[in-house]
Amino acid sequence: MKSLTDTYELNNGLKIPCIGFGTWQTPEGDVAYESVKAALESGYRHIDTAAMYGNESSVGRAVKDSGLKRQDIFITSKLNNSFHGYEATREAFLTTLKNLDTDYLDLYLIHWPNPIKFRDIWKSANAGSWKAMEEFYEEGKIKAIGISNFLPHHIDALLETATVKPAVNQIRLCPGLTQDELAAYCKTHNILLEAYSPLGTGKIFTVPAMEELSRKYGKTIAQIGIRWSLQMGYLPLPKSVTPSRIKENTDVFDFTLTNEDVALIAGLTDCCGTATNPDTATF
Repeated sequence: MKSLTDTYELNNGLKIPCIGFGTWQTPEGDVAYESVKAALESGYRHIDTAAMYGNESSVGRAVKDSGLKRQDIFITSKLNNSFHGYEATREAFLTTLKNLDTDYLDLYLIHWPNPIKFRDIWKSANAGSWKAMEEFYEEGKIKAIGISNFLPHHIDALLETATVKPAVNQIRLCPGLTQDELAAYCKTHNILLEAYSPLGTGKIFTVPAMEELSRKYGKTIAQIGIRWSLQMGYLPLPKSVTPSRIKENTDVFDFTLTNEDVALIAGLTDCCGTATNPDTATF
C-alpha cells in the first residue's frame, strides 16, 4: 500500500480504500461534520459510520458538501442492534440511506451478532437480517455486505442460510490485541479484517515500547500504529476530530516497520484492553 487511495479487493471484486476514517464516538452535528470534511480534504476516500453512532446525517452532509463525486467516496454504515430480523433490517437500512442522503451504500454491516434483545433467537434474527441485506445487494443498493464483531460460531451459523458470503468482518484489532484465531478463520474464508479502534482508543499513547518506536522511526505513535495495522493485513479505521491529527494519520506510506517490530507491537499484550464478548454484551 502506497497511498490512501490504494485498495484491498473484497471477495466480490469490489475495491475498498486501504484506510478508512472512523467516526465512532464522534457526536452528531458540527463535530462529526467538520471531522469528516477535514478527512475528505486530507485525502480519505473511505468513511465509516453506523446507525448506533447517531451521526449518519452529519456524515452525509459532509460528503455532500465535499464537492467530491459520490462514486469517489466509499461509505460504510451498520445495522443497529434493535433492528435485527428481515422486516426491521429493511426499515433500518432505508432510514440509513435517508440519513446519509445517498442512493446506495458501498458497504453495510450487521454491527453485533448477538444483541441482548435477540439473545434467545440470534441465529434466526441474523439470518433474517442477512436475507434483507442480500436483497438490497442484488438490487444494487449495497455494493458489499459484511459483519462486525462476529466470532467463528456466529459466522458458521450465518453461512448455513447465506447465499452471499460476508465481505468483511470489522473487529477490534490494535497493538497487543490481534484475535489470532478469529483472524485466521476470516482469512481462510476470504473475509477482509477491518480494524476498529486501531489506536486502542488512545491507550497506545502511553505505552513505553510505542514511544521508543516513535523515536526510532521518526514518526508519531499514531502513525506507527496505523502502519502496523496495514502491515498486519488489516484495514484500519483511525478516528480523530482534530484536523492536524486527521492529516497526520495519513502520513504512513513513506516507511516500513521491520518484521521484528511488527511482532513486537503484536505482542504488547493487554496494552489496549480487550475485545467485548458479543455473547455477553449488555447492549
